[in-house]
Amino acid sequence: MTTRVFPLTGALGAQVLFLLAVSVLIATPCCAHYESEAAEPQPVGSPAAQPPNTRKKTALWNPWQLLDLAIPAANAFNEQVSIIISGDYRVIRSNGIPDHPTGHFPNAGNPNVISEQHYEFQAPKEPKQCKIPSRLRNYMFFGVALNGVPFDPGTAEFWKNDPSSGWTYEAMVLGSRLGLDQNNAHVQPNGAYHYHGTPTGLLERLAAFERPVQIGFAADGFPVYGPFGYKNPEDPKSLISKLRSSYRVKSGSRPDKVRGSEGPGGSYDGTFVQDYEYVAGLGDLDECNGRYGVTPEYPKGTYYYVVTDGFPFVPRWFRGVPDQSFSKGPPTGFGRPGGPPGRHPGPGFGPPGEHLEGGRPSHHQPPPPW
Repeated sequence: MTTRVFPLTGALGAQVLFLLAVSVLIATPCCAHYESEAAEPQPVGSPAAQPPNTRKKTALWNPWQLLDLAIPAANAFNEQVSIIISGDYRVIRSNGIPDHPTGHFPNAGNPNVISEQHYEFQAPKEPKQCKIPSRLRNYMFFGVALNGVPFDPGTAEFWKNDPSSGWTYEAMVLGSRLGLDQNNAHVQPNGAYHYHGTPTGLLERLAAFERPVQIGFAADGFPVYGPFGYKNPEDPKSLISKLRSSYRVKSGSRPDKVRGSEGPGGSYDGTFVQDYEYVAGLGDLDECNGRYGVTPEYPKGTYYYVVTDGFPFVPRWFRGVPDQSFSKGPPTGFGRPGGPPGRHPGPGFGPPGEHLEGGRPSHHQPPPPW
């Protein structure tokens, strides 16, 4: 468990700083300005910080700096995460606060503020592969990072705001329009910070660049890795390369209608999830954006997922059976994270297929249409 301490934390701290900043701004004459001759920056409070005759005009406080402090203070929580083995499950408890800097929230593309959550994910300790993959549904997280922040690649953004249109916008393509920060993450209306792509800040903390490093667990229990892996998946002495997905943007134009509804038209360009197709063997990974191989954490080999630079970024399909504790909430009838332990009725969606006890998929099963 890691802990960071801030002098003012949470929404209360943000409100205090914001109100103080506003009051100072009101009290400050509009003609006041701050200027100084060029000088080498010095540590605040040092004797050299304000040498004589260098400042033309001084003030006790710059209210605009106070406003800057008020913004990140809204995200100032202590991150808490624990990972333990309990029976047949790996239990990950966290408050969903990342262990790295985030962007400013709210922002122009995302009006939400980061707040603490109460997660308790239970991933199978010894996951089983299935012959038939199952699709990630919007009511579930794909998995959770080692710092306790969920992987959640889906969006609720549809063509003309119509879920029945059959066209879902791809978050990683919209990027700043959805307020994604430098970690390819943003915030849900309930305050949940979550990753849509490579968690850059986490990779930096793990020094996970140019080497295969585990960054989390999927809901079915298989490990999740960053974008680097061995060229030969079964040879740890082989060269390390950035792994490529086997998805690509379709060629041609979108159909005029899908399920009887008018579509966006135009050429496939990656704007929508439905713009992509899986081509076996195109890249290094299967339709679930994973593969079987050895890793530093699993020297005897395991199936593992990869978060890639290209679509699907965070995987959208499960090779195993996801646990219901990764459900986001009760609308579909499944338990929310943090629900009673010991209840594991299965994935709650999609055909689980036939288990392959510790083995590998005998062949790729092309995923159904999006």
